[in-house]
Amino acid sequence: MPVETMRAIAVRGGAGPAENLEIVEVAAPEPGPGEILVRVRAAGVNRPDILQRLGAYPPPPGAPETLGLEIAGEVVKGAGRWREGDHVCALLGGGGYAELARVDARHALPVPKGFDFQQAAALPETVFTVWANVFEHGALKLGETLMVHGATSGIGTTAIQMGKAAGARVIATARGAGKAAKARELGADLALDVTAEDFGEAARAFGGVDVVLDMVGGPYFERNLAALNTGGRIVYIASQGGAEIVVPVFRLMAKRAVVTGSTLRPRDADEKARLAVAVERTVWPWIEAGLLRPVIDVAFPLAEASRAHAALEGGGHVGKVVLVP
Repeated sequence: MPVETMRAIAVRGGAGPAENLEIVEVAAPEPGPGEILVRVRAAGVNRPDILQRLGAYPPPPGAPETLGLEIAGEVVKGAGRWREGDHVCALLGGGGYAELARVDARHALPVPKGFDFQQAAALPETVFTVWANVFEHGALKLGETLMVHGATSGIGTTAIQMGKAAGARVIATARGAGKAAKARELGADLALDVTAEDFGEAARAFGGVDVVLDMVGGPYFERNLAALNTGGRIVYIASQGGAEIVVPVFRLMAKRAVVTGSTLRPRDADEKARLAVAVERTVWPWIEAGLLRPVIDVAFPLAEASRAHAALEGGGHVGKVVLVP
């Protein structure tokens, strides 16, 4: 019996620049116990995909070698609460840049009412990341102030809206006046152009910050700490500007500050399932109430994944870049 095949994106040579992404025919995945098979209608493109393409972020054990951490589509083979034909979006360990993907049934959520597949595919990686880091590790509370760096990234646009939905004040930072203006449109109470002003001083003048969501790293640490209120939390999810920080211990002690951070992809399946339950319980009602809507910058056909990666690496995007098989 012939093996069913599908189109997927591979990295020519195993690692390399965006132009090394190519479309190939591979064996279609077969779901195991507790897994569903989804026909992919859209897939989100994320920074970890770029790191994997460069050979710096290998997939966790058992995950496909192909790229892609979030998808939306139709269930082809069901399991758990999912039946054939259901519309879902899902968090993956890999394999989203393809026509079909196998998914732990616990890591799938229903496509929100009124959302198309592109919008739904833009949710899992960003929403799970923001929930885990801002609301669990950062413990953001009603009435506190959240500062979001990289405010017009996929994570940033999501974090602004989720912070506001939770009743927090939000300070957003971005590179350029145009991006700062976009952050204000998304609901930021204060949007700062970091190329034109010191965000640490501006944040202090605004009343200080309780939680910082930082994807820049080392260059921002001193100003993050300066902006932090007593008992504040700095949460790292990336270090695009530098991976090392120098910690002035006595200042940290005086502010009773917490510096933490996390990754999402390496978490085990049970932990991701726990996050899915929390996200569906709290964030999906925000979506249904119109408080959160993903920002899609551009969609590319699957065969043009190299252009999608180049767009993300170029940094000119606002919101998410997606692929449409």
